[in-house]
Amino acid sequence: MIWIDWIIIAALPIVLLIAAVRTRRHARSVSGFLAANRCAGRYLITVAYGMAQVGVISLVWFWQQYYDVGFTSVFWGWMEGPAMIILALSGWVVYRYRQTRAMTMAQFFELRYSRSFRVFGGLVAFLSGILNYGIFPAVAARFFIVLLGLPDYWLIAGFEVSVFVSLMVMLLGTAIFFVFMGGQIAVIVTDWIQGTFANWVFLAVMAYLLWLVPWSSIELAFEAAPSGKSLTNPFDLGGEERFDAWYWVIAVIVLFYGMLSWQGTSGYNASAITPHEAKMANILAGWRFRVLMLVTLILPICIRAVQVDPKFAGIAEGIDAVTSTQATDALQAEVRAPAAAALMLPSGLLGLFAAALVGAFISTNDTYLHSWGSIFIQDVVLPFRKTPLSARAHLWMLRASIFGVAVFAFVFSMVYTPTQYVAMFLALTGAIFVGGAGSVIIGGLYWSRGTTTGAWAAMISGIVVSCSGIAAKQLPDDVVLGDGAMFDLIRWMKEGVTGQELTFWSIAISIGCYVVFSLATCRAPFNMDRMLHRGKYALGEDAAKGTHITKRRLAVLMERLGFDSEMTTRDRWVTAITLAWPVIFTTVFATALIAHFLGWAPGSGFWAAAWGWYTILALATATIIVIWFTIGGIQNLQAMFRKLRTYQASEADDGRVIDHHNADET
Repeated sequence: MIWIDWIIIAALPIVLLIAAVRTRRHARSVSGFLAANRCAGRYLITVAYGMAQVGVISLVWFWQQYYDVGFTSVFWGWMEGPAMIILALSGWVVYRYRQTRAMTMAQFFELRYSRSFRVFGGLVAFLSGILNYGIFPAVAARFFIVLLGLPDYWLIAGFEVSVFVSLMVMLLGTAIFFVFMGGQIAVIVTDWIQGTFANWVFLAVMAYLLWLVPWSSIELAFEAAPSGKSLTNPFDLGGEERFDAWYWVIAVIVLFYGMLSWQGTSGYNASAITPHEAKMANILAGWRFRVLMLVTLILPICIRAVQVDPKFAGIAEGIDAVTSTQATDALQAEVRAPAAAALMLPSGLLGLFAAALVGAFISTNDTYLHSWGSIFIQDVVLPFRKTPLSARAHLWMLRASIFGVAVFAFVFSMVYTPTQYVAMFLALTGAIFVGGAGSVIIGGLYWSRGTTTGAWAAMISGIVVSCSGIAAKQLPDDVVLGDGAMFDLIRWMKEGVTGQELTFWSIAISIGCYVVFSLATCRAPFNMDRMLHRGKYALGEDAAKGTHITKRRLAVLMERLGFDSEMTTRDRWVTAITLAWPVIFTTVFATALIAHFLGWAPGSGFWAAAWGWYTILALATATIIVIWFTIGGIQNLQAMFRKLRTYQASEADDGRVIDHHNADET
C-alpha cells in the first residue's frame, strides 16, 4: 500500500457520503425509509441488491470454497441452471410477494395468517438474522488488516488501541450513518454506486491476475491437486468433504425453497416500482452469479498456482507467513485471499481492489442493519401498539433499533471464535428462520388451504432442527458423549453432516409439518385474490395486467413459459438473452453427465483446456454485462429521483395490517 492506494480508499466513502446526504429529504416517510417509496427500477435493484449480497463475508465464503474445489464448483453449479430459468420466467415468489405490498415478510405473515404469527415470525427472523450477521464485522476487520498490511495495535496518545476493534467501529459506523441519512433510498443509491464501481474493479483485477499468472502455472495447480479433490474434473470429488456434488443438489433445493426467505435484504424485496419490475430485476440478477462473480474463482485459482509454481516462491512464502499465524484452519482460510491479493496486485490496482471491498462491506452492512433493525420494530414491537406512531417517532424507533443491531454485531464479533467455514456457519444460522419460513411463504402465496396452524408447525420444526445443529457444531472436539440414541444423534449432527446437509433436513421436516397440519385444520380456502390485489380487489398502483389468456395457442404457450402480457418486446429480448446462458450450460452439464455414466473419462488436459476457454468466455461476457448494467442503472437512478420529487407518501403506509389488509388500503 502506497499513498495512491490510500487516496483511492478514502475517496470512495466521500462520494458515498455525498450521495447519502442527497437522499435524506426523500426518506422522511416510513414507506420511504423502509421501501424507498417503491420507486426503484430493475437495473438499480439488480446492481444494488447484488452488491448488498456480495459483501466481504460472501467473497471470503466463495474464496474458501473455490480454493478447495476450483472449477468443479462451476460445473456442479450448472445444476442450478434449470431452476434459475424457471424462477426467472415464473417470477416465483418475487412477483406475488410484491403484489401483497408488504414491506417486511412478517407483515405478509399477518396478511396471510395472524398477528401473533407475525410477531413470532418477525422475532425468529430477527434473532436468526443478527446471529448470522454477528460475524460480519469480525470477518471484514480481519480481512482488511491482512489486505492493507495493518499492525495489531495503533499507538494513540501513549495508549495501544486494537486495530481489529477500531476497524470494526469505523466500518460499522459508516454503514450506520448511511442508513440513518436516507433509509432504504440511501441504501439503494449508495449500494448501486458501490456495485457499479466494484464491477469495473473486479474486471480489472481478473484481467491482471490472468496476465500475471499464466495458464501454464494454473495447470500446474490442477496437476498438484490430490486424487479425489480435483480442481477441474467434477467427477473426481470422492475425497471432498464440504463442497461435493450433494452440496449443489441441496443448493438447488434451497434456491426454490428459500426464495425471499432470507430477510437480510428485505428492503429490496419491497422497493420495486411494480411487481413486473421486481420480476425483471430477478431475471437480470442471474448475471451476477454467472459472470460478475468470476473474481471469486480467478483469485483462489491463482493462489493455488503461485503456491506450486517455483517462480512465484516469494509470493507463496509471504502467503504462508500470514496464514501460519492463525489459530484455526477456518481462520487460515479466511485470511488467505487478502494475504495473496496484497502480494500479487500492484499499487493503484490494490487501492482500487481495497476500495471496492470497503464498498462491499458497507453495502452489505447498511442493508443488513436496515433489514434487521426494521424487522424488529415493524414486526415485533409495533403490532402490540393500539395507536399508530407519528412518522417522526416511527423513524427514530427504527434508527434506535438499527443502532442496537450494530452494537450486538460488534460484541458478538469480539467474543466468537470461528470453528467452521463461513459458508457452513451462514447456512446453519440462516436455517433457523429459512428452514421453516420457506414452507410458510410458498404455502401462503400459492396454496389457499395453508393455515396458521400449519405455519406454526413448520416454523417451530425448522427452528428445533437448526438450533440443535448449531448447538452440536459448537461442542468442543474433546467433549465426551455417552451412549444411546440421543447421543448418537448429537454425534451425527456434530461430525456426520455439514451445515448445508442439516439445512436440507430442516427444510424437509418443515414442509411435511406445514402440509399435514394445514390439511388437518383447514376449514375454508383463504381469499388469495384480495391479498394479491387481483380482479375486483386490484389497486391502481398494482393492478394486474394481461391476466387473461388469449385464445391463440402461441400466446397461451408464451404465457405459461413466463413471457406474459406485461412484457414489452424489449423485455422479451432481455429475458431471452439472459436465459441463453443457463440454457447453454445446462445442456453442457446434462451432456457431460450422460457421457460420464456411459464411460467417458477424458484426461486432465481436456479439463484444463475446457476451463481455460470457459474463463475467456465468462470474462468477455462479464465486460459486456458491466457496460449494459451501468447504462441501465444510470437511467433508473434518474427516473427514481424524478418520481421521488413528486411522490406523496401516505402516513398510513407504515406496515400496519387491519383485518388482513394493509392499513393504507382500508
